[in-house]
Amino acid sequence: MNQAPVSCIPNAKMSKAKKVIDEAKEIQNPELDLADKGIASFEEMPGLFNMLNITRLTLSHNKIQVVPPGLANLINLEILNLFNNQIEELPTSLSSMPKLRILNIGMNRLAVLPRGFGAFPVLEVLDLTYNNLDESTLPGNFFMMETLRALYLGDNDFEYLPSEVGHLKNLQILVLRENDLVELPKEVGDLARLRELHIQGNRLTVLPPEIGNLDLVSNKSVIKMENNPWVTPIADQLQVGVSHVMDYIRTETYKYVYNRHVSAGGPPPPKTNDKSRKISRARQQS
Repeated sequence: MNQAPVSCIPNAKMSKAKKVIDEAKEIQNPELDLADKGIASFEEMPGLFNMLNITRLTLSHNKIQVVPPGLANLINLEILNLFNNQIEELPTSLSSMPKLRILNIGMNRLAVLPRGFGAFPVLEVLDLTYNNLDESTLPGNFFMMETLRALYLGDNDFEYLPSEVGHLKNLQILVLRENDLVELPKEVGDLARLRELHIQGNRLTVLPPEIGNLDLVSNKSVIKMENNPWVTPIADQLQVGVSHVMDYIRTETYKYVYNRHVSAGGPPPPKTNDKSRKISRARQQS
């Protein structure tokens, strides 16, 4: 007798998701919002993969662990939001979706990305915030997404950013806050369209002088760089203001300071962020 309510729970979940899906089918609604419905599996969404007219699918704030390859059947999908689930890996098929422009997989448990992940033909915004990714887990073609305008990699485990980031010629926003970065590659200075750079909360001591090529201090620009163990000259300029830092790193004096610092080759600053308690580290309790 006591078990009866438990066995009813999946049906209740399914009926909640199914009701939304059925209503969307009835009126041919191209936008499907299934946020915060307690969904743990795509099996609770019968008929979803046949809804080829869908352009926006919101599945945020659920308990999904597995994303099936069949999701790529939704060939007209432009926006996919999987924020705040329990996803540990993604299917390779995702990056073959021909119209996907915005992909949000923030606040999950990704420790690796599938091979070929960078093959998205038209992706403009990729949010991987708050996962367990680092430079060793990025597939070889990750930085070939030349259509990308915004890349959110905050709250991950990067110590280094691959130099191939310079290939993202259309990038306007790059968020790297709260990682373990000990340096930035000089190729960030090649991102001529970059207007926002978030590097706060890392282990950075110097910036490559090439960052001075970027326009990051105009009215519509943002650079955030606090909470790093900067060398004294940068720290002093930062107290006056970010624009003073940018002016300073363009000087010959700074190039000398930078080259001397790099050639000294001291050990990187210690890790100060304890990430062992991150939600993304937790394993699903059985």
